[in-house]
Amino acid sequence: MTSIRPHQPNASARFRVQVKHAVAIGPGKADVLQAIAETGSLAEAGRRLGMSYQRAWSLVQAMNRDFVEPLVATQRGGSAGGGAQLTPMGHQVLALYRGIEADAHRAMLKRLPALMALIRQETGEAS
Repeated sequence: MTSIRPHQPNASARFRVQVKHAVAIGPGKADVLQAIAETGSLAEAGRRLGMSYQRAWSLVQAMNRDFVEPLVATQRGGSAGGGAQLTPMGHQVLALYRGIEADAHRAMLKRLPALMALIRQETGEAS
């Protein structure tokens, strides 16, 4: 006998730190930092995230410009090969951002049941 379970809520929070009109860091930039930390390569980080090298490089340049110290150090390619790595400031910013994300997610989950109780059950169903 199969029981039908009610649809489980799917909620997510996306956190951005915006200064004036620029996003200093948000989910995309944090993902670029994470991928660079894991791969040691800006090109590989871009591939992993489904973005061009130019887009990943543009995000890194913006972060390096917007923070008090660079977040990513790069080394040009050539016979020795290139690479990218997070600076100590880059590791600190990524850890702080991921911590804020986790805190926001826990807070959202705490209040989500009360919000879900106010949403019509048929919301999102095909008619």
